Amino acid sequence: MRKTLAAIALLATAGLTLTACADDPDGDATSSTGSDSTAAFNDADVNFAQLMIPHHEQAIEMAQMAQGRASNGEVLELAESIEAAQGPEIETLEGWLEAWGEEVTSGGMGGMDHGDMGDDSGGAMSGMMDEEEMNGLMEASGADWDRMFLEMMIEHHEGAVEMAQVEVDQGENPDAVALAEKIISDQQAEIAQMQQLLES
Repeated sequence: MRKTLAAIALLATAGLTLTACADDPDGDATSSTGSDSTAAFNDADVNFAQLMIPHHEQAIEMAQMAQGRASNGEVLELAESIEAAQGPEIETLEGWLEAWGEEVTSGGMGGMDHGDMGDDSGGAMSGMMDEEEMNGLMEASGADWDRMFLEMMIEHHEGAVEMAQVEVDQGENPDAVALAEKIISDQQAEIAQMQQLLES
């Protein structure tokens, strides 16, 4: 009986020790939940953040054009939703890069030829519009703008999903992988919505 009680006490003590270690930010066990951007990261995480920032910036640039151009209320609402979602994600990605001591990238949201941006392994960034396409969207209005926006944003979202899937498959940082999974889920849902709007 004494041996059993001693064993239980030992296990309880060990459990408390492990819990304390997990909760201690200075301990060896680093939490992988919440906003812990200091957890382990690899090149895939850095690449994901550096490429997704200008990718999101272009999506916001496109969405902001909806004001005064879109004729369909659902398209305008979708554009506002895209801008509201991706702005905070850009801030999160920038925060991670700063925490990791990596270069914070930006497309500048100024109509540059985003389509030529790429990484060491894949050429042009998937789904990015070039300067001519962005100018064409800027010059359109009404139903023509709605159609162009939906077609371009579907392609843009498909590129983001592709980039995010690479992060899910190859990334190491748990927060970055979680954001990539969220991007996939959110943007696949928006792609389906945009396809329905094109068919209506």
